[in-house]
Amino acid sequence: MENNILTLSKKLLVNVETAHKRFQHSKEEGVRGDFHTEVKPFADEVKLAADAWREIAAQWVKSNRPKNLHANQIETAADYLEVISVQAFFPETSKKRFLDQLQSVEFILNSMIIAVENARQ
Repeated sequence: MENNILTLSKKLLVNVETAHKRFQHSKEEGVRGDFHTEVKPFADEVKLAADAWREIAAQWVKSNRPKNLHANQIETAADYLEVISVQAFFPETSKKRFLDQLQSVEFILNSMIIAVENARQ
C-alpha cells in the first residue's frame, strides 16, 4: 500500500507540473486546448490516478494518523487535481485560483510522501 501511495503521489506531482506548464502556455498564447486530443485524454489520465490515490491515501491517513494530514485534505487534493487537469487548457481560467489550487495539491502530495516515508522509519 505504501509503495502504491508513493508511486501515485509522485505520478500526480508530474501531472501537476504538466498542468502548470500547459496553463502557462494557454495564458501566454491565448489558445485553448483541443478537447478530444488534449483536454480529455489528460483529464482522464489524471482522474484515474487521482481516484486510486484518493482511496488508498485516505485509508492510510485513517489508519496511521499522521500529524499534519487529514482525510479531508486528501479529498480536496483529489478534487483539485481533477479541476486543474481541465482548467489548464483554457486561457480564461483565473490565474490566482488555478495557482492556489495547484500549490495546495503540491503541498498535500508532498506532505503525503513525507508522512509515508517517515512512517517507514
